Amino acid sequence: MNEILERYTAVTHRITQAAQRAGRNPNDITLVAVTKTWPAETVLAAYEAGMRQFGENRPEELAEKRTAVESQLGPDNGITWHLIGTLQSRKTSLAADHADVFHALDRLKIANRLSSHLLENRRLPENELSSAFRPLPSALPVFLEVNVSGEASKSGWDMRKWENSATQRDNLRNAAETIAGLPGLHLVGLMTMAPWDAPEAEIRSVFRRTRELSMWLDAEIAVAQITQLSMGMTDDFEIAIEEGATHIRVGRAIFGSRT
Repeated sequence: MNEILERYTAVTHRITQAAQRAGRNPNDITLVAVTKTWPAETVLAAYEAGMRQFGENRPEELAEKRTAVESQLGPDNGITWHLIGTLQSRKTSLAADHADVFHALDRLKIANRLSSHLLENRRLPENELSSAFRPLPSALPVFLEVNVSGEASKSGWDMRKWENSATQRDNLRNAAETIAGLPGLHLVGLMTMAPWDAPEAEIRSVFRRTRELSMWLDAEIAVAQITQLSMGMTDDFEIAIEEGATHIRVGRAIFGSRT
């Protein structure tokens, strides 16, 4: 508990410093504490340290952990659960049931399945819901995952040459307009990941170009406001903040390395 609190305090201090360097308000940046592979007890310790935003890569782990945490703290605990990993088609129902925010929407098939599951779930009268099932908010906030770095290992819409490729821009615009019109989904912004172990200038370029892409997309479509940016992890979140991130996904800097 004390170690987690110390690390959390250090990370929040670094967030404040990065925001100040960029002339931004630190309160405009959401720190998502990534608890993937850590037990529910770690989430409870982080909760005691003051954290309320938690990120999980896999929907099945999110569902199990959320249920365990709510058994201890109750459902009205103030926690927001972020699903930050790529979602498989067969697991969209789990995501619809348990995620409060989805950061890695990477194709229309997943968007359509999520929308269908959300509609199905919300048709149930509240008095028929089991105690393990929570009515969801009116819409699930989603980020479109974009691959600006061009790495083959990264998921998301291919936007490696978006500034000069009308095809890439059209693909993203059409997808955003379609997703923004799907019931149950609330399109809020873009998510990306920078290359691993790349020079700072290359990382900064990926984040800057993603911010510029979000500004372009926001001006292009009238059905949604593309104002939020999920980008930056333990090794690069300060650069991401300086380049406009509104959500950073940090695990190791708070919880340490997994053994």
